[in-house]
Amino acid sequence: MLVLSRKRNEKIVIGDGITVTVLEVRGDQVQLGIDAPREIPVHRYEVFEQIKRTTDEAARSDLDSLEELRRLRRKKSEDDD
Repeated sequence: MLVLSRKRNEKIVIGDGITVTVLEVRGDQVQLGIDAPREIPVHRYEVFEQIKRTTDEAARSDLDSLEELRRLRRKKSEDDD
């Protein structure tokens, strides 16, 4: 992990298209401005984690449904024989 110290109005650059600017520092809270291309999603960490959990759950549900379909097809095939 890279650790940087920045003051108000100072910036860091990530790659070619992302700039993070320190807008304000109040006590233990820092306000950041993030300039990134539209195609790059930018989320607070807790929102990102919720999106990831929801996506993982949906994928597991899809896999469970697919496995159930396979099981039913095998059963139907066995019943037809």
